[in-house]
This record gives sequence, C-alpha cells and structure tokens, in this order.
Amino acid sequence: MTALNRVPSLWTRAGTASALTLAAVGGSLVVPGAAADAEAATVATKALQVAASKHGSPYQWGATGPHRFDCSGLTLYSYKKAGKKLPRTAAAQYNKTHHVSASHRKAGDLVFFHSGRNVYHVGIYAGKGKIWHSPKTGEVVKLQKIWTRSVWYGRVG
Repeated sequence: MTALNRVPSLWTRAGTASALTLAAVGGSLVVPGAAADAEAATVATKALQVAASKHGSPYQWGATGPHRFDCSGLTLYSYKKAGKKLPRTAAAQYNKTHHVSASHRKAGDLVFFHSGRNVYHVGIYAGKGKIWHSPKTGEVVKLQKIWTRSVWYGRVG
C-alpha cells in the first residue's frame, strides 16, 4: 500500500474537523513510512525511465552499459543511475530484493524469470503486464509483454 493510499484512511480516522483544522493552520500530515515509500517509488520510477531511455540498445552478453546491455546489466545500470546499487547477476539481484507477489507488483519492480528454483532472466516491470528488458543476442532493449507465469517479483529497497 502506498503512502497515498494510506492518507484517506487517516483522514477518516482523524475526522473532518481535524482535517480542516490542519489545513487551516497550514500544518502537515505525518504518515509513518510515507517518506520511505515515496523514496522507493521515486527510485523505481527513475530506474524505469532509465531503462526505457535505452530502448533500441543492443544486447551483449556481460555488458552493463551505457550503450550495450545484457539483462542484468540493464537492471544494474538503471538502478545505479537511480541511486541504488545492485549485484551483477539476475540470481544475485533476486536475492537482494524484497520479494513481492504478482498482485502487489508495481512499476519499477524487478521481474525475475525462473525455471524451478533457477533465475535465468530479469527485466523491469513497466505496468500492464509488460517489462523493459534486454532479451538475447541479436535483439535490443525493448518493452515486451511478460510471456510466462514462471516469474517472481522483487522490489529494490
């Protein structure tokens, strides 16, 4: 639940009079966890924008940018530009994220493709069932629909 989603329930509990008083005196509402949620959302949004800006960049195994990428190189580069450090490989990135369910995924979360317990590919969730990723040799960074249910989601903290 985002900070924005929590605010209406706080207004309801505080009551209309308290909300109006707060607004009248120019006060601010302190929402526990809101700053951390807002920072994470900002970082995720920036990482997503960086990945999208690399649209058309060629895949190259082992490349971490700025002009060529493999899958985990794109996620590493995107989050680094957004101010967060990630490990080099898709599996190590999975181990460093906060795991979230598909129903709680958000734009900017990492999408890990797996076979059994082995993670073999990663992209950045763009919303509406799509990811930005660097697929394979001969292809380029692109926005693509998630093609399998064998995925896990991770949020960069």
